[in-house]
Amino acid sequence: MAQNSKDKNSSLLRSKRDISRFQILVEITEHQPGVRQQEIATKLGVTPQAVSEYIRELADEGMVSANRRGNYEVTKSGIEWVLANAEILESYARHIRQDLIQQVAFWTAIAAEDLKAGEDAGVFMKDGFLYAGTQQSAARGTVVADATKGTDVGIARLTGIIDHHEGTIHVCKVPRIQQGGSRRVQKDRLKEIIAKTGIVAAVGVEARAALKSVGREPDMFFGAREGVIEAAFHGIDCALVIVDEEFADFIKRLEGRELPYQVHEPIIP
Repeated sequence: MAQNSKDKNSSLLRSKRDISRFQILVEITEHQPGVRQQEIATKLGVTPQAVSEYIRELADEGMVSANRRGNYEVTKSGIEWVLANAEILESYARHIRQDLIQQVAFWTAIAAEDLKAGEDAGVFMKDGFLYAGTQQSAARGTVVADATKGTDVGIARLTGIIDHHEGTIHVCKVPRIQQGGSRRVQKDRLKEIIAKTGIVAAVGVEARAALKSVGREPDMFFGAREGVIEAAFHGIDCALVIVDEEFADFIKRLEGRELPYQVHEPIIP
């Protein structure tokens, strides 16, 4: 079945798997019915086994059909899916051309110290925020207007690469209430895990109770999943304490975003 919802279509921009499926459907459409899996694999830089698995999935979803000779054709459902995602890509490219290119010529940072207009400044990431100061940095730009320490400052003519790394998300599974809830959490182990992180969040009442039992109020509860993902993209190590029934879905989300994570189970046997 074609995935027509906006959320599912936009996942193309977040998932290598969906990008590969999109490319395979385009290749089949362009060369059908005589396209070979080996040819697709070579063009996309993946293994023939991977292409075979993707085609099997697409066939199961009704987006590709195969005849007895092993030839493939994209179905009406598959064409609709390709066109819908092509519109997403076109919109994204338009956004980059029209909106972002103008914005990146002028960056907003936090002044790490008092700065003067016209001064050369280094630009760097710290605690998830962009800073500008007189220290040496791989990325440098020109201060647009006077700014005092801790205020926002405009940086123009930025050159170089801003040193940045993604944060790790520590996913801590806790039992649901039917299995003991927060009472079965190893408090010392939970304290040890969250002590390494800059942001601590909770999903589920049991998870929030577990944090409160070790004297820690979560930084996020509502919208915690997306919050820790966003923080990790900005380089902050996070801990997400999550009830076990929500665990698998969140791990899939992390894998789709390709963020580093570690799983912990501080549970009393």
